[in-house]
Amino acid sequence: MGFGAIIIGDEIIRGKRQDKHFSKTIEILALRGLVLDWSLYLGDDRRRLAERLALSFKTQDVVFSFGGIGVTPDDHTRQAAAAACVPLQLHPEAEAEIRARFAESGTEVTRDRLQLGEFPAGSRIIPNPFNRIPGFSLGDHHFFPGFPQMAHPMLEWVLDNYYRERFHGVPEAEQAIIVWEGNEGALLGLMRRVETQYPGVSVFSLPSFGHGAVRRHIELGVRGDPVHVPAAMVAMRAEVSRLGFQWEAFVPESDSGVLN
Repeated sequence: MGFGAIIIGDEIIRGKRQDKHFSKTIEILALRGLVLDWSLYLGDDRRRLAERLALSFKTQDVVFSFGGIGVTPDDHTRQAAAAACVPLQLHPEAEAEIRARFAESGTEVTRDRLQLGEFPAGSRIIPNPFNRIPGFSLGDHHFFPGFPQMAHPMLEWVLDNYYRERFHGVPEAEQAIIVWEGNEGALLGLMRRVETQYPGVSVFSLPSFGHGAVRRHIELGVRGDPVHVPAAMVAMRAEVSRLGFQWEAFVPESDSGVLN
């Protein structure tokens, strides 16, 4: 079971708005010792949404969907989720929240407004602390509005109420070095050997062509089982030196502000 994100909206796909969900989802998960395994961007196309959700529902992944749960003509997510599995129906708890929300302002509760609470049958509501118009969960799929100020607290609520037992459940360590003037072709054999020799460890390589005073380099490292990461890193450093490359310990950009 992994974690995935579906980010929906023509305004994002067409560049009219910058996506704020991807990076924030990574941040919210990381605070709980979790990682995002995949992400998908989709426009406001009901058929394509339904197809992608139908595939997603067949997996065991926990999926967070952002956007398209309103009632304007370009909102298709609720209908697409229903088309992928079960029909829409007015959720009684959602109806109560919507009626309470508009009663507070003395606003009429119209049929259009009640449609905001029509979710696939069997859904559970996700409380919305911003304006009380809920999102919904169907199995391990969780659907939020596209507005970050609503969606991100709702995401945190879902994690804290449904997946707390998974927090920090799989310890992970990461170490890296900067290999100056390195090239992946020369280091490929080394990377393969480290992954073979150290179970539970994966190798990553992030090349940079350099800019300004920063020379071309590769951020080369390992992540995974904390038991094996230190030994794998020792072996990697020794082999990089043997191959004749200069290297130094990697300092994350957030700490140094130098490399990227």
